[in-house]
Amino acid sequence: MLKYKKIFQNELNGIKSDGLYKEERALKTPQGVEVKTKNHKVAYNMCSNNYLGLANHPKLIEAAKSALDKYGFGMASVRFICGTQDLHLELEKQISDFFKTEATILYSSCFDANGGLFETIFNKDDAIISDELNHASIIDGIRLSKAKRYRYKNNDMEDLEKKLIEAKSCRLKIIATDGVFSMDGQIAKLDEIVFLSEKYDAIIMVDDSHATGFIGDEGRGSAEYFGVMDKIHVFTSTLGKAIGGASGGFTTGKKEIIDLLRQRSRPYLFSNSISPSVASASIEAFKTLKKSNNLKLKLEKNTLYFRKEMAANGFDILDGFHPIVPIMLYDAKIAQEMSSKLLDEGIYVMGFYYPVVPRNKARIRVQISSLMEEYHLDKAIMSFKKVGKTMGLI
Repeated sequence: MLKYKKIFQNELNGIKSDGLYKEERALKTPQGVEVKTKNHKVAYNMCSNNYLGLANHPKLIEAAKSALDKYGFGMASVRFICGTQDLHLELEKQISDFFKTEATILYSSCFDANGGLFETIFNKDDAIISDELNHASIIDGIRLSKAKRYRYKNNDMEDLEKKLIEAKSCRLKIIATDGVFSMDGQIAKLDEIVFLSEKYDAIIMVDDSHATGFIGDEGRGSAEYFGVMDKIHVFTSTLGKAIGGASGGFTTGKKEIIDLLRQRSRPYLFSNSISPSVASASIEAFKTLKKSNNLKLKLEKNTLYFRKEMAANGFDILDGFHPIVPIMLYDAKIAQEMSSKLLDEGIYVMGFYYPVVPRNKARIRVQISSLMEEYHLDKAIMSFKKVGKTMGLI
């Protein structure tokens, strides 16, 4: 065997023996609550980011089809050469209007938006102060920057203040945080972060991927929830979750930051534009959110019901009100076994374990959708109860 094959195979064998090997399940249906996999009949999907049920919404599909006919399939170019259509400019305007920000720039994903932010606007004389549970894309983006790096304990304002004091001599300071931490469903304390940012003259960056469209009174995200929309200097987020679930991401905020990104951000300059169909459907998604908050209200109702019933049945769930509902199991192999048994019961969920979450913090992450009716939720609750008792977990 070639040397590299032996090394890599040993690494894979170790992942499998630790119970950390991930298997993909292929869906045979559109994304929704009721889906089919290759080896199973209809299952209730309780693990997608389709919070508002827009992934297969008729109006978004119609908008995407219309764009295919009018604008074609793809752009075959980056934005600054010949990859900008009026659709891209309209979508950027829609996002700015939604967030009430000065300007917006589109990326092929929020991972790219985060990857192209820090290197572009900060140098060795600056400081980036990041929450320890931030998304991998923020972590990787920070690694690309020459700025000094500080990490504070999750949502710990005392520790954040210590790091701000340590970085007080730096030219610029930015506090980087998820708006909602994706594995816990916990919301960042943005009101307190704003207080500290003003005290120590720091910029704030929020990745609101798991909040855009459904957190806050009008669904504008975690900053709206805390009433600090105008205090955040730059947001990143995605079109790939509540906003239709296709692809694409964006950065929105202060004009000077966005203008600089448009000139120098490498993922923007060296990646294709998002497709016309995605741009068109995303415009329709934002229009839908502006017209009515019924989907958001249904999501909130479903989330409250599921959280209450799961806790009453003895499951260890992390407190909160977010539609991310972590069912804590702690052991990776138990999380995998439970998710497999639940699929046999017609409930599609996935176990999450290291390196996605810290060691010994394995869980099943349930995600609620506005598409779900009470009978979907009741079936899921009863299945969790049945499997939990069988495995001796409750």
